[in-house]
Amino acid sequence: MSTLTIRLPDDTAQRLKNLAQTRGLSINKLMEELSTQAIAAFDAETRFRALAVRGDAGQALAILDRLDRQDQDAAAH
Repeated sequence: MSTLTIRLPDDTAQRLKNLAQTRGLSINKLMEELSTQAIAAFDAETRFRALAVRGDAGQALAILDRLDRQDQDAAAH
């Protein structure tokens, strides 16, 4: 495991401490969870971009249209 020192404005550090306390976590565990979420979002975007380069725009638009219709059908019921 590594140790990382970061500099934050005092108000940001205090808000993070409050958030950790509210969630019943240590500040270390909170930062681990937030980092994991950020990395997962980055990985998902990277995969999406890689697939988009190889993809078929027409097929992608058709899928989005189908999803829109499903959302509209769900909202109607």
